[in-house]
Amino acid sequence: MSDVSKTVQKWHASFRKGTDFDSWGQLVEAIDEYQILARQLQKAHSATASDFTEDQKKTIGKIATCLEMRSASLQSAQSKEEFKLEELKTLETILQNILTYNKEFPFDVQPVLLRKILAPGEEENLEFEEEEENGAGAAGSREVLPSRSPGTLLPRLPSEPGMSLLTIKIDKIGLKDAGQCIDPYMTVSVKDVNGVDINPVQDTPVATRKEDTYIHFSVDVEIQRHVEKLPKGAAIFFEFKHYKPKKKFTSTKCFAFMEMDEIKPGPIVVELYKKPTDFRRKKLQLLTKKQLYLHLHQTLHTD
Repeated sequence: MSDVSKTVQKWHASFRKGTDFDSWGQLVEAIDEYQILARQLQKAHSATASDFTEDQKKTIGKIATCLEMRSASLQSAQSKEEFKLEELKTLETILQNILTYNKEFPFDVQPVLLRKILAPGEEENLEFEEEEENGAGAAGSREVLPSRSPGTLLPRLPSEPGMSLLTIKIDKIGLKDAGQCIDPYMTVSVKDVNGVDINPVQDTPVATRKEDTYIHFSVDVEIQRHVEKLPKGAAIFFEFKHYKPKKKFTSTKCFAFMEMDEIKPGPIVVELYKKPTDFRRKKLQLLTKKQLYLHLHQTLHTD
């Protein structure tokens, strides 16, 4: 079997694995499998030197788009990219026979550019960043960061009688190599007990400044659901991300979360955990033994 045939065989196995998870209701696993496969297909679509023809690469790119659309549909009930499992399954034979497929693609989609943000689990296969005690950003340094990213923060929802809305101010995060982080920002999401998005995911703007072992955000995030409507077992996640110029992608460095019983007015300090982000909170590993945390402040608004 040729190398290209082996590659297609691996893609097909991954596709089948994802759709199996999807049909069994294991949505978190399905999303992970879809996103990892989509990235692999996007790489093949974007490659200049390739064993695939231009038409085959275009079809591969379109399948990647459909995988992302299905993943988006699973992650948010509010997704505009509604794409059904039955529709995705029709692409299995196309992917399996990509080397001989010569018909029109069944869906009106276009390939998307290769994303710089890694799919879940991919960071584990990359070299972990060096965390030097005495590198740039040692204690005592101070740096004001440029405001490069406007973020995707959403306004507060309208109030409802008898309901509470939650504003979380992200004050600062403590990291021993804070000064080395380029374009740092936070991704805030609310997940159910299975790790599936309940609300739209929000990104903060790039942090305002670094000082000693802290990166300061000082930004308010409006949780996009009334507190009383959050399901049992849900959690609010904070993923700290930064840009790696050598590898040319945005990486998740660590994450933190708040559970429902921690929602109360006032300041709160939460622990930081090692990547990859575990939205189901099953295998948690502390980032460091040092006294470094994510500092937040909660405000509850009642009508």
